[in-house]
Formats: sequence, structure tokens, C-alpha cells
Amino acid sequence: MTQNNKSRLVSWMTKNTYAMVLAGGRGSRLHQLTNWRAKPAVPFGGKFRIIDFVLSNCVNSGIRRIGVATQYKSHSLIQHVQRGWSFLNGKFGEFIDVLPAQQWIEESWYQGTADAVFQNLDILKETRPDYVLILAGDHVYKMDYGKMLAFHVERRADMTVACIEVPIDDARSFGVMSVDEKSRVVDFNEKPDQPTHIPGKPDRALASMGIYIFNTKFLTEQLTRDAGSAHSSHDFGKDIIPYLVSEKFRVFAQSFEDSCIKFDGGVPYWRDVGTIDSYWEANMELTKVTPDLNMYDQEWPIWTYQEQLPPAKFVFDDDERRGMAVDSLVSGGCIISGAEVRRSLLYSNVHVHSYCNIEDSVLLPNVKVARHAVLKRAVVDKNCIIPEGLTVGVDPEEDKKRFFVTDNGITLITPEMLGQDVHGTY
Repeated sequence: MTQNNKSRLVSWMTKNTYAMVLAGGRGSRLHQLTNWRAKPAVPFGGKFRIIDFVLSNCVNSGIRRIGVATQYKSHSLIQHVQRGWSFLNGKFGEFIDVLPAQQWIEESWYQGTADAVFQNLDILKETRPDYVLILAGDHVYKMDYGKMLAFHVERRADMTVACIEVPIDDARSFGVMSVDEKSRVVDFNEKPDQPTHIPGKPDRALASMGIYIFNTKFLTEQLTRDAGSAHSSHDFGKDIIPYLVSEKFRVFAQSFEDSCIKFDGGVPYWRDVGTIDSYWEANMELTKVTPDLNMYDQEWPIWTYQEQLPPAKFVFDDDERRGMAVDSLVSGGCIISGAEVRRSLLYSNVHVHSYCNIEDSVLLPNVKVARHAVLKRAVVDKNCIIPEGLTVGVDPEEDKKRFFVTDNGITLITPEMLGQDVHGTY
């Protein structure tokens, strides 16, 4: 098949695919950062939300029929999708449906990832896609789903799972699989105590990324079967995939390496920012001269809700009072007034007043930092007002009296911890 014909085939497949984004998770390992928002709604990268990455992958891949299944504290997530993703044109069959748990099939919330899709089978029947792409809404990465679809069709697969190599010690948090020489999955275990290593790589395991492609008819049959099982937890990793593998259905694994979007030929980028430490680290990576995640890529852009804000502003240039930011990302609406900011991310509308020192920190939207404050290795939630003279990140034991401090010394600050009104902290 010529490259031109293959491109046309991929285009046809993406247009006949419905993407179901599972975005109902709380993300409890992010602690108080998800007290008022679902994990996919957590801000990331200076101006985005985590869910923007998976939705951008869909749009850039040519998949423009999308459902977003929500559940836990979904107001800010729904609001963000409505404001930032309304550009899809219904006249051309493009749309994003927000799908709260409406209890149409049974009087219960989503019981698992498979149940979330099962409860929306009526939506799939109305849309009538040939393929269903199931995605987790809480990971940060760039991926061409069209390449995964092509792999799925070439293998005549019933189901295809995207996979990535992870350190064996981290594999206990993933679904771990073994594959044969043709990439067919021959064994699958969800979060095993003793993960199976990759042959020849005793320190690595092959992990599921929570990205699945099904033929629609096959998916409907399997979800209906699983829903009737009283012993199932109705989860893809725990129930659906192990059953399909054990019953010898055609389940294949495609390497993320083959479908990811790399930055200048760099390493594949995929992050599960599910803990305060990993969230802080992923944001800090973006302050490097050449980060692995390219947010300046015009060929594979990340779309989001774009507020109309003035440019960032830096004022005062005295020796003891200089407004400056070095190795940092500073978003629109920010004012750095006679303060020093180093290796940090400042989201929209952050105001840092004179004589402050901000280092290695993540400040979410609308944070106000009063004079003489010091913030080091901190994550500051939206709408916090940092009082004058507050010092964080110097004495961990003192910080623990008021804030949440991780084992790696990252301090999380929220309005509740400061005794401030949490209204609007989404």
C-alpha cells in the first residue's frame, strides 16, 4: 500500500472512531489538590488542564467525536470543556459530549472503567462508530491515535492496548502484560505484587497505559457480558482484559514508541502526574532549556480554554527590589513586582509583591504573594493569598504544622490550610 493510500485509510478510520475519555477519577494521591476538582481538571504546564492533552491528541489525530465521562466533583471539568472545546463543528459531525453518570441503565454511579463505558452504550449506538478508543483523562503525553488504529486494523485485533516500558519497581501500579513475537498479549495482570519482567530486561516491565481500541460490536458484547457477572468489578484492567486474554481473543499491544509525538527525536514523553511529587517534578521539567515535553510545537499543538489576559509584567529594577524571573514559565496576567522568581511556573493572574523569593515552585491561577514571602519547592493551589513574611520550604518540620509536606519535601499549600475562603478554588 502506498503512503498516500495508507494516509487515506487512517483518515477514514479516525473519522469512524468514537473516543471515550474516562475523566471521573478523584486522584486521591494528589491529596488536597483534588478536594474541589477531579484529577483531569487539575492545572498543568502554566496554562493548561491535564485533560487538555488527551483531548488535543484526539483532535490532532483526526478523532473529533468524543465523549467525556465525568463523576467526581466535575463542575470545573465540565465548565472547562464547555468553554475551551466548543470549537468543534456539529455540522461536520464533530462534537464533545460531557457524560455524567446519569444512572440510565441502573441506579448507581460508575462502578469501574468498564462500567463507565457500559452505562453509555446508548451513546455509542447513536453514533455508530466502527471503532471505540477508550482513554484515561489524567495523563500528560502526546500521541497519534491514528497510528494505533492502523496497527489495530493491520493485526485484525479484537482489542489493542497501548503499552510502555516502566521500571520493574513502578510496575506494581500498572496493568502488566507479556507479549509474543507478534505483539499479541499472552498474559495480563492488574497491579501485580510480583510484576513479570520483559525478556532480557530484568529491570523493566511492559505496562498498560490505559489506552484501548475495540471494534465496536465486540466491545458491546464484552461489556454486556461483564455487566451480567456478579463477581466482576467491571474494570478493564482487572476484569475485561484478563478474561479476553484467557479466552484467546485477539488482544494486541502497541508500543507507545511507535505512536508517540517526540520532540526533535527525543525520548517518548508520558507522565502519570498522580502524586504531589510527580506533579511537581513534571511541572519543574518544563523549566529546563529543552524539556522532553514540547509545548511550542505548532504541528501538534495543545488546545485549551484561552482567557483574555494582559501580558506578564515585571516592575522595579533596584538592587534590593528587582522584578525578575529566570528559568521560569510566567503566564498572562502575572505581575512580578520587585521580586525574584527562579525555576518556577506561574499560572495566570499570579501577583508576586516586592522582596519575595520564589524558587522551584508551582503557583496555580490567581495566587497572591504578599511582601517578604519565601516559597521554595512548593505547590500553591488556586486563589491562595500568601501572607506577608511567610516562609515555606526552609524548615520542613515547621511547614508540617500548617501544610501538607511529602516525603521528598514538596509542600502543598491550599486556601483551607491558610484559613481562607475556598470558594472558586477549582
